[in-house]
Amino acid sequence: MATDHVDVLIVGAGLSGIGAACHLRRDCPEKTYAVLEARDAIGGTWDLFRYPGVRSDSDMFTLGYSFAPWTDPKAIADGDAIRDYVRRTAREYGVTDHIRFRHRVVRAEWDSERARWTVHAHRDDTAETVELTCSFLFACSGYYRYDAGYAPQFAGAQRYAGRIVHPQHWPEDLDHTGKRVVVIGSGATAVTLVPAMAERAAHVTMLQRSPTYVMALPSRDVLADALRRWLPAKAAYPVVRWKNVLLATANFQLSRRAPALVKRLLLRAARSRLPAGYDVDRHFSPRYDPWDQRLCVVPDGDLFAALRTGRASVVTDTVDTFTERGIRLSSGAELTADVVVTATGLNLLALGGMTLAVDGAEVDLAGTVAYKGMMLTGVPNLAMTIGYTNASWTLKADLVAGYVCRLLRHLDRTGQQVVTPLPPPDGELSPIIDLTAGYVLRSVDTLPKQGARAPWRLHQNYPRDVLLMRHGRLTDSGVRFSHAGTPQRRTVRA
Repeated sequence: MATDHVDVLIVGAGLSGIGAACHLRRDCPEKTYAVLEARDAIGGTWDLFRYPGVRSDSDMFTLGYSFAPWTDPKAIADGDAIRDYVRRTAREYGVTDHIRFRHRVVRAEWDSERARWTVHAHRDDTAETVELTCSFLFACSGYYRYDAGYAPQFAGAQRYAGRIVHPQHWPEDLDHTGKRVVVIGSGATAVTLVPAMAERAAHVTMLQRSPTYVMALPSRDVLADALRRWLPAKAAYPVVRWKNVLLATANFQLSRRAPALVKRLLLRAARSRLPAGYDVDRHFSPRYDPWDQRLCVVPDGDLFAALRTGRASVVTDTVDTFTERGIRLSSGAELTADVVVTATGLNLLALGGMTLAVDGAEVDLAGTVAYKGMMLTGVPNLAMTIGYTNASWTLKADLVAGYVCRLLRHLDRTGQQVVTPLPPPDGELSPIIDLTAGYVLRSVDTLPKQGARAPWRLHQNYPRDVLLMRHGRLTDSGVRFSHAGTPQRRTVRA
């Protein structure tokens, strides 16, 4: 294939990438663009994950796009419904025809003289490498590896006679009807799998090394249901969206300011949904404060219901070894299992694994600092989408896509071609993802950093970021605009 050129090249056709393309169509209709997707379908996470019960852990009025009202009755939606929503939005905005599937981006090289990226992609369908050039590179590939989830090595697994599966690659032929299932894990995937599999399994055990905060929310939004009777979707949607944004923001801020109070409220709510005498302190009381790790949401309390009826149980212990029949725990007890599901988490992967070079110099991602949570110091004309950790991913994705469109219009208006983030002048640096979850801590040293203050600091506060990203100045101390042919200064490693 000959080298093609587009104004904007988007990497990834998931929730973020499709949203970015729609923003371009809405706000910069004169710009040419293409979307490169490593897999063969639209949807990203929502097409990849097919395990039983897969669903959002955020309400769809905030996980949905700001410009495409969510009209399904369920506020906490199933994976199939989310995938259909993303695909339908892509069709409605004419994005589908701009996607090149089976194109996995492996490298991008910036040339200051031409003010262009040269992007190298491997075509999995033809096994060839293709090149494209673009004026602006927009990475919307998420933050984890799609080809492999995190799978720790368990002693004795090779002698286990049952089946071991990872949720990220759920086998189509697995029938768990009437079988004994052990789900290893306590995060969002585990609390989704347990009640879903318990509907048909003989019994499901959630084996967790340590507890997670679990919060029950209604699967339907009462305000949304009421407003739909009187208002069109486009009028009702932003009202419900902002109501949920403000509630989530208040929950997070209260958790930060009064963690002991929030912990008591969460444990009291869990206790009210579980049988009398249930050991809530052992199984649902983490050692960390609320929002040090992401809270797990269960729609209509389905996990608690499965525990209450006895169809499922929670065991807080560690794996000593697999046996032929199941898992022997460190306590000496043994869990018999026909199927073991290792819901043990993700492997982080920044920029979809692509490597970067600027004017021939390799970019060390860990040595960069994120500007407004979306660009990298010393790397021109590149943006990436990393969603919120304390709210819906798409809230931040929408803000980033809108900001990129503002930048593109500013460049056109001023006759310049290049925008480059600058490093902070001083201050301590911290990880760009500020969670203590295992999947973050395993890879935190490979990720970009964030600074001590704006514009190098991610607020994790949507109302505040709306002011910054939609209405704040484009020209500030953290960014330099220039013309093609301006050499890039080497950024000192953080």
